Amino acid sequence: MAKQEKSSSSYDAKDIYVLEGLEPVRKRPGMYIGSTGVDGLHHLVWEVVDNSIDEAMAGHAKNIVIEFLPQGRVAVTDDGRGIPVDTHAQTKKSALETVLTTLHAGGKFGGESYKVSGGLHGVGVSVVNALSSWLRVEVCRDGVRYVQEYERGKPKAAVKKIGKCDRNGTKVVFDADPAIFSEIKYDWKRIVDHMRQQAYLTKGVRILLADTRDGAPVSHGFYFEGGLQSFIHYLVEGERVIQKDPFYVHKEVEKIDVEVAFVYVDDVENEELSFANNIYTPDGGMHLTGFRTALTRTLNDYARKEGYVKDADDNLTGDDVREGLVAAVSIKIREPQFEGQTKARLGNTEARAAVDTAVSEALKEFLERAAGDARGIIEKNLLAAKARRAAKAAKDTVLRKGALEGLTLPGKLADCSSRNADESELFIVEGDSAGGSAKQGRDRRFQAILPLRGKILNVEKARIDKMLVNKEIRALVVALGTAIADNFDLSKLRYGKIIIMTDADVDGAHIRTLLLTLFYRYFPKIVEEEHLYIAAPPLFRIARGKEVRYAWSDKERDRVLAAIGEGAGVQRYKGLGEMNPGQLWETTLDPAVRALKRIEVRDAVEANRLFNILMGEEVEPRKNFIQAHAAAVKNLDV
Repeated sequence: MAKQEKSSSSYDAKDIYVLEGLEPVRKRPGMYIGSTGVDGLHHLVWEVVDNSIDEAMAGHAKNIVIEFLPQGRVAVTDDGRGIPVDTHAQTKKSALETVLTTLHAGGKFGGESYKVSGGLHGVGVSVVNALSSWLRVEVCRDGVRYVQEYERGKPKAAVKKIGKCDRNGTKVVFDADPAIFSEIKYDWKRIVDHMRQQAYLTKGVRILLADTRDGAPVSHGFYFEGGLQSFIHYLVEGERVIQKDPFYVHKEVEKIDVEVAFVYVDDVENEELSFANNIYTPDGGMHLTGFRTALTRTLNDYARKEGYVKDADDNLTGDDVREGLVAAVSIKIREPQFEGQTKARLGNTEARAAVDTAVSEALKEFLERAAGDARGIIEKNLLAAKARRAAKAAKDTVLRKGALEGLTLPGKLADCSSRNADESELFIVEGDSAGGSAKQGRDRRFQAILPLRGKILNVEKARIDKMLVNKEIRALVVALGTAIADNFDLSKLRYGKIIIMTDADVDGAHIRTLLLTLFYRYFPKIVEEEHLYIAAPPLFRIARGKEVRYAWSDKERDRVLAAIGEGAGVQRYKGLGEMNPGQLWETTLDPAVRALKRIEVRDAVEANRLFNILMGEEVEPRKNFIQAHAAAVKNLDV
């Protein structure tokens, strides 16, 4: 097992390399943090924490504390070496001030200060400084505590000594600038999920979170000795696991640190997560390619050796060996080459060879050592191969019969007259009654209505061939125009907005969840490209004389009643079918006044895990999840 040992390299002012100035950041913040919305705001936290994570990966930090304080202030503290404070030869300023005020300045561009680093571009803390109205950094080095404060990226004074300290480390406290960010509100769940993942990827490092923004403090702590082994156990919560023990390898190959873990579950879906220097690479790359190659080749070699596969025609394909697979691949590499601004794909060819070598050797040993697990894995692969052939035949039969190709639009679809997808909207409506009101109340020019009868098939438990013979799903697929699976083509989407409109009750919520599962599993691009929405019809109609108002919650109903006075009548809508066409238009269909919730997946890992728990076959994990989160439910109707 590879270990993260402390390097004997220096980390002083001479190890800080300056590439360019800081001025452009405030003018074009989106170039550095992606946006000035909620994503960009959280990116500030990630950048500061990344510096601490880099210290941990270098073997110099064991504890990282992230605090969310009142008035939007954030503090990040680590027990690493502390940012150097001596004078930098190139800038003639303190190395600390150089790092905080100069873009592309850090210990990651040369020398041996960091062998690997997640902060590839070195813009992290300087960009945070530039986009903060106030920032304070404290450094403990060699028994002395140093401090410097900044306003909007500019130092208020020189670095000064303020006393002694008994250990090294860095603390950064900042206020995101309200002149840059429209709303400064950190999402606690998003923070917790991200930091949990970072703790899995940096085993042996303790990450503590504290939130004191709203009175009583809330805290979380993460510490995982098992690394990716622990991560895999977390990912398969609620699944029926085929293996007794997960496969795991952690070794260094050609100066590349490789860590891989996987387990097979009784499911038709797979989940492969890849990371490079703790950065999630959603589009995979060479490290994931190396893993897949080694997995397919090694399992085929074992299957032939043990007599499961007789000839080349029976070979397991990559799809066969990945069905039901839950895997995590993490590498630490000296010079990562990410493709794209978002670092979504790793391009280093040497990463493929390193992962291939590490997995091939370890997996061969694993299969020989764990005969029971090996038999379970191969039998799962062979079942997938058999199902693949049967499903392909069934799907081809379905397609040949015209289920999706050449079939006219479903008769129940009330289409719009516009053929411009950018302005067109498709409302997926629950039941014929609501469908009738929606058809009458809509704007026929750009709004289409597709009523669905009853609850659609739960696609989390069904293969595509069974899904395609379901009338309701088939009608929806044809209406969308994109086809499905291998034939999916987003450019053929007939509507720019797909809007799920169901009743605000338990049945409506269930139908909505089934539809979300369908889109997440089989039309992910529609979700990723922000075409999927949920309508928010009102719960109450409040009338007093000729004055009519609507309310979307109990609290809003009470406020409206207080505003318009006594004698008001309150109607609670049990379903969309209770609204007449005019009411449906003025509350839910009219783009000028309606409220739509756009569906987006910020954390694909967490979304996949929750779909498995809530929509999978195992009852116990779903029951445990509901019991654990019941106290957080404030209104079952909303």
